[in-house]
Amino acid sequence: MSTLVFGHKAPDTDSTGSPLIWEWYLNHTGIDAKAALLGTPNTEALFVAEKWGFALPEVIKDVDDDQECVIVDTNNPAELPDNINNAKVVAIIDHHKLTGGLETKNPINITIRPLACTATIMHQMMGSTASDMPDGVKGLMLSCILSDTLAFRSPTTTPMDKELAEKLADELKVKLHDYAGEMFAAKSDVSKFSEAELLRMDSKEYAVDGKKFRVSVLETTSPDAVLNRKQALIDAMPAVAKDDGVDQVLLFVVDILSEEATMLIPNELTKTVAEKSFDAKVSGDSVVLPGIMSRKKQIIPNLKIS
Repeated sequence: MSTLVFGHKAPDTDSTGSPLIWEWYLNHTGIDAKAALLGTPNTEALFVAEKWGFALPEVIKDVDDDQECVIVDTNNPAELPDNINNAKVVAIIDHHKLTGGLETKNPINITIRPLACTATIMHQMMGSTASDMPDGVKGLMLSCILSDTLAFRSPTTTPMDKELAEKLADELKVKLHDYAGEMFAAKSDVSKFSEAELLRMDSKEYAVDGKKFRVSVLETTSPDAVLNRKQALIDAMPAVAKDDGVDQVLLFVVDILSEEATMLIPNELTKTVAEKSFDAKVSGDSVVLPGIMSRKKQIIPNLKIS
């Protein structure tokens, strides 16, 4: 039975590309492995997979008892299959804070490093084997780094992420600025998605001061394409929250070029979150948060209600 490699629900580029990267590495080193997804990837991830010649992995709903698996780009049980604690997790590779709640059948290898991207960690873990990567895998790795760092604009960016991206771009003869622009243009095309799909597209569940939130981030070079649908998004939030078992959806529309986020404010709870978390002054149904780019480093750590 193949070892499954998968990331989090609502897969972005890193959570789509990293399973494919690690699938290649494990198979290359003699371990039968198969990448999987826990949902439909966003438009940027779809663009990246096609660009570098990869078919999308199978979308799975759950894992069987004792299924061997490697978890990448998360360690949060809320973002993983319901039966994950009955599977046989053999490794975790991640760059997020340790959440807790996972239970494994045996001691496992856990690699969590304070880097911007899971793919960067994977490159470090590969050692000299990284030089064997075919161009397609290198392209995935480059794409993951550019996506998670917002082409080095995000405060999560480290010198190691940037150095590796530049090295891969040089080997692939890719112009970083031009390619990042293509990726972000693909990410910014949200015309085919419903409001509920947009709210779930790049989202994670977090509990804050006794409330459960779905924290959604839409990174775009065309924020008006999202903000022109502001009222429809606000109207969709209660149903999404109810269906997903959370108290509230928090939506942040990140303007990659202006390096700021617009948070939608549909009610008093979200107003309180904005004012307490970001020292913002809220007077309408949205508020601009200058400099806010990263959910991992700037949004999640600061969330508070009281």
